[in-house]
Amino acid sequence: MLGAWRSHSDYQSFLVENIQPIYASDKNRVIQFSEALSKLYNEALSKLYNLDLDVLKSVLEPYYSNTGSPAKNQPEVFRSFVLMSLLKCHSITKWVYMLHHDDLLCYMIGVSPDNIPGVGTHYDLINRLWLEDPDIEKDRQDSLHPFKRKPRKKLAKNQKLPPRHPGIIQKFVDLALQGKIFESRPEKLLQQIFADVAVRPSANAGILGDIEKLTISGDGTCIKTGGSPFGIRTCDCANKGIFNCDCHRKFSDPDARYGWDSYHETWFYGYSGYFLVTYNEELKSDIPIYLRLVEAPRYDGVTAIIALSEARALYPDFVFDKFIGDCAHDNYPTYHLLNKWNIKPVIPLNKKNKNNSKYQGTIKINENGIPVCMAGLPMVYNGFMKDRNRIKWRCPFATGKVDSCNCKDKCSSSDYGRTVYTKPSSDPRLFTVIPRGSDEWKCEMKKRTSSERVNKRLLNDYELELSKTRGKKRWSFWIMIHSINIHLDARLKKSKFDFISMLDGLLGRAA
Repeated sequence: MLGAWRSHSDYQSFLVENIQPIYASDKNRVIQFSEALSKLYNEALSKLYNLDLDVLKSVLEPYYSNTGSPAKNQPEVFRSFVLMSLLKCHSITKWVYMLHHDDLLCYMIGVSPDNIPGVGTHYDLINRLWLEDPDIEKDRQDSLHPFKRKPRKKLAKNQKLPPRHPGIIQKFVDLALQGKIFESRPEKLLQQIFADVAVRPSANAGILGDIEKLTISGDGTCIKTGGSPFGIRTCDCANKGIFNCDCHRKFSDPDARYGWDSYHETWFYGYSGYFLVTYNEELKSDIPIYLRLVEAPRYDGVTAIIALSEARALYPDFVFDKFIGDCAHDNYPTYHLLNKWNIKPVIPLNKKNKNNSKYQGTIKINENGIPVCMAGLPMVYNGFMKDRNRIKWRCPFATGKVDSCNCKDKCSSSDYGRTVYTKPSSDPRLFTVIPRGSDEWKCEMKKRTSSERVNKRLLNDYELELSKTRGKKRWSFWIMIHSINIHLDARLKKSKFDFISMLDGLLGRAA
């Protein structure tokens, strides 16, 4: 059962009561001497002071038994993981050792030095948050799997692995339109915790902007596992002189696969992470709102359908207005799905797809889906007519975009100039609601890199891959923890709260 739960306000009081005497007697003990460590510890104290875990109790309670010995210090263990991430410690064993040798760290997570959660307690929380049958998980860990060599064939620059099954995106779109999502997914609780602990408090603080008109971008990233791709042999082929066999082997990370890293142009062994992100222009911050870990060879265009479907179910009170993706999302099923959900697509055309600008009719269309006039000039966007679900285009000469036109007498005798309409329903891929090449399109497309910057923060700033962990469960857990810290960074940036300054104020009043 779930034991006593210390409230957030009680934790704040505990933190101040235990840190203040240390700070008053030896400031260097708290600010850690050097400027870099001083800033890091001050940020950690400020973030933990504002991290409200009260909502976590109601989320976790259904997953604990009503009988048996109560589980102790659950918010403190969760806070311990957050501090681990902040201080870039990648080993739970090493972290617990640090707690036993540093009272300050104990107080920061909310425990006294004689009540430190053990290594097993930390791992137990990770296991409890993963909603997979333990027997099934153990069978998979113990089972043998075929050995697959690293592929030799390299793809072209910026080329991604294509979908392994033709028509798979359309099948997922059909399921999404029927309202079917993966309710039994083992990472569901992690996603719910991330939503309640990180995303919704950030939304309440105004960091996400207008949640009834959200612009989100989606992108995948490569995550290299700490497990070996060679596995452990269980056969006796070596005794027979066969050292290059393909027999089934035991793997420390049986879910890991080979995938293609299109940026570094190399094969990697691990997983693909897919994140939905929104951008805060005022703070210049990239805020993740949805996290998912999938097999390394999974095509981003396939994962996007699952991600959007699950995100809409996770945040029923959010309205997604625009979706920004790279050319891996450029396919008709995705456009149809986004249009059905009233989400404006901002996706570049994949140049490798054939007939990008082919359009049946008398209007000539350029590669961006913009009508071309008789003089061969792109026509000027003049607004989207919601009542008729069509886009209006006007003559570039009549709108003053060009100084002269040889075809002005042949085209139209009206001073208003020739007017052309395109309907997104005719070809949702070419005639997007936000016209390709327009100023609004270019402005929105610039936000696409926000998802790439979140990938960078996870991999570089929080050193995700240095943990060398194994298994989808632990990778998913650490991605959630690091992403919570990204939210705490943004909240601290907005609130400008400073824990040390607060201590100085309290000491000043006491004096």
